[in-house]
Amino acid sequence: MIKKQLIISTIRKNNNNNELDKTDEQIIRLLQQNARLSNKQIAAEVGIAESTCSERMRKLNKKKIFFGFHAFVDSSKLGTNIEAMVSIKLTKNTKEKVEDFKNSMLLLPEVINTYHLAGHSDFLLYVAVRDKDHLRDLLMDHVTKEYVKSLETSLIYDFTQNPLFPIYLNHE
Repeated sequence: MIKKQLIISTIRKNNNNNELDKTDEQIIRLLQQNARLSNKQIAAEVGIAESTCSERMRKLNKKKIFFGFHAFVDSSKLGTNIEAMVSIKLTKNTKEKVEDFKNSMLLLPEVINTYHLAGHSDFLLYVAVRDKDHLRDLLMDHVTKEYVKSLETSLIYDFTQNPLFPIYLNHE
């Protein structure tokens, strides 16, 4: 009976403090490795009932732990021949200019990721384009603005990505 109370209090503690437990962590890791796993596969791997797994997944979604499931694609097969990182320094780092820049970058299909930074650069853009002319036109026509002080482009030769985002949870 003591063991059962301990488990119930741990679950209540986790729900009240919006914390995640080791089972949640296992589910998150499995989905980071393969987002196409079925509920049945996840439940079997974690060692819980399918209904429990389904409920935990629902709660993780409600807590906004997941914000999308995406397919990695071979960009070269989609007509993208150049990928680059573009470092941008603004003349003034006011809230209005930062928001304007971020919002305008969201509208460009060539901009894959936008990072707002602290340090030497104010923004870092990950862009994908057809060729050097497309890159030049993107930068000159859409990225360069009156409040952009400078930009520096670095071409990407190759990249690797770890699909597992680190999880730093304190488990008692």
